Amino acid sequence: MENFVITIGREFGSGGLDVGRMLSKQLNVNCYDKELLAMAAKESGLCQEIFESHDEKPTNSFLYSLVMDTYSVSGYTSTPFMEMPLNHKVFLAQFEAIKNLAKKESCIIVGRCADYALEEHPNCIQVFIHAEKEFRIQHIVETYGLTKEKAADMIQKTDKKRANYYNYYSNKKWGDSRSYHLTLDSSVLGFDGCCKMILEHMEIVEAKKKEHVS
Repeated sequence: MENFVITIGREFGSGGLDVGRMLSKQLNVNCYDKELLAMAAKESGLCQEIFESHDEKPTNSFLYSLVMDTYSVSGYTSTPFMEMPLNHKVFLAQFEAIKNLAKKESCIIVGRCADYALEEHPNCIQVFIHAEKEFRIQHIVETYGLTKEKAADMIQKTDKKRANYYNYYSNKKWGDSRSYHLTLDSSVLGFDGCCKMILEHMEIVEAKKKEHVS
C-alpha cells in the first residue's frame, strides 16, 4: 500500500503502543507517539513542555467550527491563532502536525485523535486496541512496576482522560467499533495476533483497490 498511515487508538494497558512499534519494524516505517509533541512544538513555535502538560487533555470549551470550517493554520502568527486559549492552540498544532506528517511519509501514529485528523486520507487504516481489564492490569504492573491496585486506578483515570479528549475533539466516540476500521482484543489475539490482523486487513484493502482499478 503506497503512502499509508495506520492510526492506533488504545485502552491504557492494552498494548496499543507495543503493537504500533511491532508494526513499525515489520513494515519498516516510523511509529509516532509522544514524538508528535516535539514536532508540533517545533512547527508552532510553542514550548514543548506546554504540549506535554496538555497531552490528550480536553478543554472546557472548544470552538468546533475553527477546526471544521473557518480555521486554517496557514500561519501560527495569525491573529485568530494567537488569540486562542492555550489548550486550543495545542490541539490544533498537533492536528496540523499529524496531517503534515501523513503527507510526507507512510507511518504509524498512536493516539491523539490521529484517525480524526486523517479522516480524508485515502490510505488511512484506523485501529482501536482493547483488552480485558485483568490483562491490562498485569501489563501495567509488569511495565511500570506498580501494584495491581495502583495499576487499576491508573487505567481508570487514563482511559477516562483519553475518552474525554477523543469524544470532545472528534465527531466520533472513543472505543466504539463504528469509529474504526478494526477493533482488536489484544488479550485474546496477543500483540503478534493484532499485528497479523492489521497486516491482513491492509492486504485485503489493497487487493480490493486493484480490483476496482482493473
